[in-house]
Amino acid sequence: MKFDAIVIGGGAAGLFCAAEAGKRGRRVLVIERNAEAGRKIIISGGGRCNFTNREVSAQNFVSRNPHFAKSALARYTPDDFVGLVKAHNIEFYEKKLGQLFCRGSSRQIVEMLLAECRDSNVRLISGCSVEKITRDGPFIVSTSQGSFVSESLVIASGGLSFPKVGATDIGYRVARQFGIDIVETRPSLVPLVLSGKAYRELAGVSIDARVSVDGESFRENILFTHRGLSGPAILQASNYWHRETPVTIDLLPDGNARDLFVRNRGSRKRLDNLLADYIPAKAAERLFNPDGRSRPLNTLNDAEIAAAAEQLSGWKVHFRDTEGYDKAEVTLGGVSTDELSSKTMGSKKVAGLYFIGEVVDVTGWLGGYNFQWAWSSAFAAAQAI
Repeated sequence: MKFDAIVIGGGAAGLFCAAEAGKRGRRVLVIERNAEAGRKIIISGGGRCNFTNREVSAQNFVSRNPHFAKSALARYTPDDFVGLVKAHNIEFYEKKLGQLFCRGSSRQIVEMLLAECRDSNVRLISGCSVEKITRDGPFIVSTSQGSFVSESLVIASGGLSFPKVGATDIGYRVARQFGIDIVETRPSLVPLVLSGKAYRELAGVSIDARVSVDGESFRENILFTHRGLSGPAILQASNYWHRETPVTIDLLPDGNARDLFVRNRGSRKRLDNLLADYIPAKAAERLFNPDGRSRPLNTLNDAEIAAAAEQLSGWKVHFRDTEGYDKAEVTLGGVSTDELSSKTMGSKKVAGLYFIGEVVDVTGWLGGYNFQWAWSSAFAAAQAI
């Protein structure tokens, strides 16, 4: 069967691209490996789908080419997608930091995308595995449900994160098949595993903090786990973390640690008891009084005061690994942006071949940015196919 375009992947980017191309009169087929489309959308945002962010710029994304995302983001903005959400009467709210969530269920976003596809006469085949892709003039996609032909092929297969909802490496395999470079991939927006002993007894303890790594800083909560640290600030930092790079954590982001200790220098109060006024008592005791010895503030010398202040406001943390793709929200790296047109998302080497969404080396911060990249990159490709 012949189509104008075949989209591999029925997730956020794939469905939106197909619907937008369909509006232009293109005959589009979406091939989805799972039994239902949009499974990653359904589980996103705690089931409410953080579908975009009010404030989006290229600075909110990590890529070897920091300018690549600008064109697509400018052509299809958060306001554009919010307009679509409103047109489908989906109620939403701003949680924090510009993050927009469905007031109801994330399934509303999936149903909206499916409705857009139906209205644009897009054909969707689910539970269908791609077995082989060849090209002899047009692309020929051989699948478990037959072979399909098209002039344009859009790879919207996502990355390797959340394999439990069907993530595979098919997008990278297609890229390599056609000689397209891949930037090394790894899990990101992911909890990190501490080097050495973890603070297992603090698992579940959350602290408001400022986390800094590789020139970037994020002010949100950190969360102790049985193996390391998680929480929004750590997930954000994971986009920039490398094994040899320490992460600096300020546990007193609204104050000055040294001034705090100097003001209380003459107190008989124990150090950990003072800090319990600012961070959870359990964390204060474990981080600042790990051996159980009572140390009144008036017994600390200058070196000990300096060390305590550094631990509170400049805690240097070393991690040995991430928690892996099972816990990662996104895949860092992917199809090299050097290989693609920033205007169309089309391959510079292979006419008619496009890559959109997470499979590309453009990774957003936590907070709706990766969904916006899905919508923007999909729209760019849809205008070209």
